[in-house]
Amino acid sequence: MRRGWRWLLPLTAVPVLALLAYGFRVDPREIPSPLVGRPAAAFALTSFDGATVDLAALRGKVVVLNFWASWCRPACYEEAPTLERGWRAYRDRGVVVLGVDIQDHDEAARTFIRDFSLSFANAPDRGGKVSVDYGVYGVPETFFIDREGRIRAKHVGVVTDEIFRATVEPLLR
Repeated sequence: MRRGWRWLLPLTAVPVLALLAYGFRVDPREIPSPLVGRPAAAFALTSFDGATVDLAALRGKVVVLNFWASWCRPACYEEAPTLERGWRAYRDRGVVVLGVDIQDHDEAARTFIRDFSLSFANAPDRGGKVSVDYGVYGVPETFFIDREGRIRAKHVGVVTDEIFRATVEPLLR
Protein backbone atom coordinates (compact mmCIF):
# COMPACT_ATOMS: atom_id res chain seq x y z
CA MET A 1 0.00 0.00 0.00
CA ARG A 2 2.84 2.41 0.76
CA ARG A 3 4.16 2.08 -2.79
CA GLY A 4 0.94 3.49 -4.25
CA TRP A 5 1.15 6.67 -2.17
CA ARG A 6 4.54 7.72 -3.49
CA TRP A 7 3.08 8.02 -7.03
CA LEU A 8 0.10 10.04 -5.85
CA LEU A 9 2.01 13.30 -5.32
CA PRO A 10 3.62 13.38 -8.80
CA LEU A 11 0.27 12.48 -10.40
CA THR A 12 -1.52 15.36 -8.68
CA ALA A 13 1.04 17.77 -10.09
CA VAL A 14 0.21 16.84 -13.70
CA PRO A 15 -3.18 18.67 -13.88
CA VAL A 16 -1.71 21.73 -12.18
CA LEU A 17 1.18 21.87 -14.67
CA ALA A 18 -1.23 21.39 -17.58
CA LEU A 19 -3.39 24.27 -16.35
CA LEU A 20 -0.36 26.54 -15.97
CA ALA A 21 0.89 25.64 -19.45
CA TYR A 22 -2.54 26.50 -20.91
CA GLY A 23 -2.71 29.77 -18.96
CA PHE A 24 0.63 30.98 -20.26
CA ARG A 25 -0.50 30.39 -23.84
CA VAL A 26 -3.72 32.43 -23.55
CA ASP A 27 -3.56 36.08 -24.57
CA PRO A 28 -5.53 38.09 -21.95
CA ARG A 29 -6.80 40.37 -24.74
CA GLU A 30 -8.64 37.41 -26.23
CA ILE A 31 -10.55 36.55 -23.06
CA PRO A 32 -14.12 37.77 -23.61
CA SER A 33 -15.41 40.30 -21.12
CA PRO A 34 -18.42 39.19 -19.07
CA LEU A 35 -19.67 42.80 -19.39
CA VAL A 36 -20.29 42.59 -23.14
CA GLY A 37 -24.04 42.54 -23.74
CA ARG A 38 -24.83 43.96 -20.31
CA PRO A 39 -25.87 47.50 -19.38
CA ALA A 40 -22.91 49.83 -18.89
CA ALA A 41 -22.35 50.80 -15.26
CA ALA A 42 -23.65 54.30 -14.64
CA PHE A 43 -21.26 56.95 -13.38
CA ALA A 44 -20.81 60.70 -13.13
CA LEU A 45 -17.36 62.27 -13.05
CA THR A 46 -16.05 65.82 -13.19
CA SER A 47 -13.92 66.37 -16.28
CA PHE A 48 -10.59 68.17 -16.23
CA ASP A 49 -12.34 71.29 -17.57
CA GLY A 50 -14.88 71.21 -14.71
CA ALA A 51 -17.90 69.86 -16.59
CA THR A 52 -19.96 66.96 -15.27
CA VAL A 53 -19.71 63.81 -17.38
CA ASP A 54 -22.74 61.62 -16.73
CA LEU A 55 -22.94 58.37 -18.70
CA ALA A 56 -26.73 58.16 -18.24
CA ALA A 57 -27.10 61.54 -19.97
CA LEU A 58 -25.41 60.08 -23.05
CA ARG A 59 -28.16 57.48 -23.64
CA GLY A 60 -29.18 57.62 -27.29
CA LYS A 61 -25.57 58.09 -28.40
CA VAL A 62 -22.84 55.58 -29.15
CA VAL A 63 -20.16 55.96 -26.48
CA VAL A 64 -16.50 55.04 -26.87
CA LEU A 65 -15.30 54.81 -23.28
CA ASN A 66 -11.50 54.77 -23.09
CA PHE A 67 -9.51 54.13 -19.90
CA TRP A 68 -6.01 55.64 -20.11
CA ALA A 69 -3.16 57.18 -18.11
CA SER A 70 -0.32 59.57 -18.92
CA TRP A 71 2.22 57.02 -17.70
CA CYS A 72 0.92 54.41 -20.19
CA ARG A 73 3.68 54.43 -22.78
CA PRO A 74 3.69 53.77 -25.63
CA ALA A 75 0.14 52.39 -26.00
CA CYS A 76 -1.90 55.37 -24.75
CA TYR A 77 0.38 57.73 -26.69
CA GLU A 78 -0.20 55.71 -29.86
CA GLU A 79 -3.98 55.63 -29.57
CA ALA A 80 -4.67 59.22 -28.42
CA PRO A 81 -4.52 60.65 -31.97
CA THR A 82 -6.79 57.83 -33.19
CA LEU A 83 -9.40 58.60 -30.54
CA GLU A 84 -9.29 62.29 -31.41
CA ARG A 85 -9.67 61.52 -35.14
CA GLY A 86 -12.56 59.17 -34.37
CA TRP A 87 -14.24 61.80 -32.21
CA ARG A 88 -13.94 64.45 -34.91
CA ALA A 89 -15.12 62.11 -37.68
CA TYR A 90 -18.11 60.65 -35.85
CA ARG A 91 -19.35 63.24 -33.35
CA ASP A 92 -21.88 64.66 -35.83
CA ARG A 93 -23.28 61.13 -36.24
CA GLY A 94 -24.07 60.68 -32.54
CA VAL A 95 -20.80 59.22 -31.27
CA VAL A 96 -19.23 60.43 -28.03
CA VAL A 97 -15.66 59.65 -27.07
CA LEU A 98 -15.05 59.79 -23.35
CA GLY A 99 -11.67 59.36 -21.70
CA VAL A 100 -11.30 58.18 -18.10
CA ASP A 101 -7.87 58.82 -16.63
CA ILE A 102 -6.90 56.29 -13.97
CA GLN A 103 -4.18 56.14 -11.32
CA ASP A 104 -2.57 59.35 -12.52
CA HIS A 105 -1.50 62.81 -11.39
CA ASP A 106 -3.71 65.67 -12.56
CA GLU A 107 -0.86 67.77 -13.95
CA ALA A 108 0.55 64.86 -15.98
CA ALA A 109 -2.93 64.07 -17.29
CA ARG A 110 -3.56 67.71 -18.25
CA THR A 111 -0.22 67.78 -20.09
CA PHE A 112 -1.17 64.60 -21.97
CA ILE A 113 -4.53 66.11 -22.98
CA ARG A 114 -2.86 69.36 -24.06
CA ASP A 115 0.00 67.64 -25.96
CA PHE A 116 -2.45 65.58 -28.02
CA SER A 117 -4.98 68.45 -28.37
CA LEU A 118 -7.75 66.18 -27.15
CA SER A 119 -11.09 67.93 -27.59
CA PHE A 120 -13.31 65.13 -26.25
CA ALA A 121 -14.21 64.97 -22.56
CA ASN A 122 -11.62 63.46 -20.21
CA ALA A 123 -12.19 62.95 -16.51
CA PRO A 124 -10.10 61.52 -13.70
CA ASP A 125 -11.37 58.47 -11.83
CA ARG A 126 -9.94 59.66 -8.52
CA GLY A 127 -11.38 56.95 -6.30
CA GLY A 128 -11.02 54.20 -8.88
CA LYS A 129 -14.68 53.20 -8.61
CA VAL A 130 -15.42 53.48 -12.33
CA SER A 131 -12.34 51.43 -13.21
CA VAL A 132 -13.40 48.73 -10.76
CA ASP A 133 -16.99 48.73 -12.03
CA TYR A 134 -15.70 48.09 -15.55
CA GLY A 135 -13.16 45.49 -14.46
CA VAL A 136 -10.23 47.45 -15.89
CA TYR A 137 -6.98 45.62 -15.22
CA GLY A 138 -4.66 47.70 -17.39
CA VAL A 139 -4.55 50.60 -19.77
CA PRO A 140 -5.55 51.22 -22.41
CA GLU A 141 -8.90 49.49 -22.36
CA THR A 142 -11.84 50.71 -24.42
CA PHE A 143 -15.54 49.87 -24.16
CA PHE A 144 -17.98 50.49 -27.01
CA ILE A 145 -21.49 51.23 -25.71
CA ASP A 146 -24.58 51.25 -27.92
CA ARG A 147 -27.40 53.81 -27.94
CA GLU A 148 -29.39 51.78 -25.43
CA GLY A 149 -26.52 51.88 -22.94
CA ARG A 150 -25.31 48.29 -23.40
CA ILE A 151 -21.66 47.37 -23.73
CA ARG A 152 -21.27 45.82 -27.17
CA ALA A 153 -17.49 45.40 -27.35
CA LYS A 154 -14.35 45.71 -25.29
CA HIS A 155 -10.87 46.24 -26.71
CA VAL A 156 -7.71 45.77 -24.68
CA GLY A 157 -4.67 47.56 -26.11
CA VAL A 158 -4.23 50.27 -28.69
CA VAL A 159 -7.35 51.26 -30.62
CA THR A 160 -6.41 51.81 -34.27
CA ASP A 161 -8.41 53.72 -36.86
CA GLU A 162 -9.56 50.39 -38.30
CA ILE A 163 -10.71 49.05 -34.92
CA PHE A 164 -12.52 52.31 -34.13
CA ARG A 165 -14.34 52.36 -37.47
CA ALA A 166 -15.12 48.63 -37.55
CA THR A 167 -16.59 48.72 -34.04
CA VAL A 168 -18.49 52.03 -34.22
CA GLU A 169 -20.07 51.66 -37.67
CA PRO A 170 -22.31 48.67 -36.74
CA LEU A 171 -23.45 50.51 -33.61
CA LEU A 172 -24.68 53.40 -35.76
CA ARG A 173 -26.93 51.21 -37.92
